[in-house]
Amino acid sequence: MSGARAYRSAYRRPTNPPPNRAAEAETKRSHAAIPVAIVLVVLGLYLSRFTVLLTALLGLVLLFSGTSFLSTRLNPLSPHFYLTRKPSWLAIAVVFLSALGLFAAAFELYVHGFAPIVPRF
Repeated sequence: MSGARAYRSAYRRPTNPPPNRAAEAETKRSHAAIPVAIVLVVLGLYLSRFTVLLTALLGLVLLFSGTSFLSTRLNPLSPHFYLTRKPSWLAIAVVFLSALGLFAAAFELYVHGFAPIVPRF
């Protein structure tokens, strides 16, 4: 009888706690696009001293990157062009808001005449 008990206790299935799906989802998302978007906004505002077109162009890059984040893992700003982890929803929102901010800055600079459309040589 002790042999049967030892057999059953040795091959008993371990009890695991249920997986936490929310914690797994958070670890699979990346916030790496947020600092990149902030740096591009600062760069776009700096380059607006020379031409408004560079600010609008960086806004377009951020807008296309944000739509790329929504559809697939492709990232034109990444050196390998493919992300291993999906960006978080916060990162996607920051990229879109950064693009809208650069468009608004380019429009305001153009309307008020603070920056030239084409660079002065």
